[in-house]
Amino acid sequence: MLSNALPEWMALERHAQAIRSTPIPALFTTDPDRFRRFSLTLPGMVLDYSRQHASDETMVLLLNLARAVQVESWRDRMFYGDLINASENRAVLHTALRRPQGDRVMTGGADVMPDIHDTLARMRRFAEAVQGGQWAGHGGKRIRTVVTIGIGGSDLGPRFVTKALSDFYNPGLSVRFVSNVDGAALRSALQGCDPATTLFLVASKTFTTAETMANARSARTWLVDALGTEDAVQRHFVALSTNMAAARDFGIAPDNVFPFSDWVGGRFSVWSAIGLSIALATSFDHFRSFLDGAYAMDRHFQTAPLPENAPVLMALLGFWNRTMMGYPALAVLPYDHRLRLFSAWLQQGDMESNGKSVSRRNEPVPYETAPVIFGTAGTDCQHSFMQMIHQGTTIVPCDFIAALEHNHPWAEQHAMLLSNMVAQADALMQGRSLAESGNDPQRAFPGNRPSSLILLDRVDPFHLGQVMALYEHKIFVQGLLWNINSFDQFGVELGKIMANQALAALHQPGASRKDSLLGVIADRLKP
Repeated sequence: MLSNALPEWMALERHAQAIRSTPIPALFTTDPDRFRRFSLTLPGMVLDYSRQHASDETMVLLLNLARAVQVESWRDRMFYGDLINASENRAVLHTALRRPQGDRVMTGGADVMPDIHDTLARMRRFAEAVQGGQWAGHGGKRIRTVVTIGIGGSDLGPRFVTKALSDFYNPGLSVRFVSNVDGAALRSALQGCDPATTLFLVASKTFTTAETMANARSARTWLVDALGTEDAVQRHFVALSTNMAAARDFGIAPDNVFPFSDWVGGRFSVWSAIGLSIALATSFDHFRSFLDGAYAMDRHFQTAPLPENAPVLMALLGFWNRTMMGYPALAVLPYDHRLRLFSAWLQQGDMESNGKSVSRRNEPVPYETAPVIFGTAGTDCQHSFMQMIHQGTTIVPCDFIAALEHNHPWAEQHAMLLSNMVAQADALMQGRSLAESGNDPQRAFPGNRPSSLILLDRVDPFHLGQVMALYEHKIFVQGLLWNINSFDQFGVELGKIMANQALAALHQPGASRKDSLLGVIADRLKP
């Protein structure tokens, strides 16, 4: 059954039509206690959803739908290792990666936890050896630069986290990332690197990802040409992969391959061996704290009643905005420079997971699913796209994210940052009437635009893991509401197939690159 056939869904559709005539500010007028009741405090985090266009009745109806689609049952099945990714016949167990030693998680008749903690122990030994100088380059020089080569989840997660945790950097190492197959990206990543002191992490589960392997081969050639021997590869390349044979053929010894399982989706892989760059950039203890923060959110998601469950509430309100209210996008606006790549990481997590138009039973879905995710750091956003969000013709809900503690000596600037964030949320909700604008329509603001605030105690490994897991579970719950499989990603495949076809056609002997490309374009557009 499609979700929109449920009576709980139909009740929400009727309610959505009725509540449109009640603006958000009026909900505060009739309920002075609204902020307290429409906010949730967790250890280390506050979620304020009082500025959402939702009443008590809205929340009751949304929670009824959550129960109707069996959120709690599906949640338990995910944590217990059931094969909930039915299209690929896989479990979904990225949550197991952050569970403490001694826990048991069974799937396919086997406990996955020993292998997870064996890999974590190997990651600790390796990170500490590189940081301590025991792991040196081929010529005996200490490693000074780590270049991670990956794309998608193998890049977005660790790149975001290492940038966010700049306060915790190991001073002896510089960690860089390259993802784009554009050679200019690799050239930029290698700028100023000394081959004798550079370590490459090749992050690809299959060790066949086209862009990653093209960059890895070019980096390998750069290294071997500089150091003069193929033997150097074993001291300057490690693999984050499950394909031991392909890594060995590349020249990487089995001891230098850090594996993870096929029940880890790429966009959820930052918690796995893919996070080795985080441990190298900071320390393994900080990486473990990052996992612990995510585990704390896992436990909250597993145990909190639905009306007090942060991922469930965020998912329900996001569903309400996208599917019932018809808002096409979500702006994610971290008011903290360290979190400036948050929306880039979330774009893949959300849009690759729920950008689907077919149900789990292969039926076309007749309702809107994933919103467009975009955003950048505040206050930069206020001088770019916030004009459209305030006065444009399209309503775009916003998630504002901030930390209550800052990492610099300029307390007044932190106060300015937080005041700007609160002002943006209030201005979106309240607007400014024509009379208040001196009867100038250009200066009037419609208001009635929803937002949520997420306040972290601080930006550190634990709280970063906590908020990232919050959004992961939100994505999962929304997939249940839409009755889609959030854990496959067949939409990325067709372009790859067609790119390989075009690549073969580009290599025409005697033709210039321009003529070859124009010929490929013309041929592919023929009926």
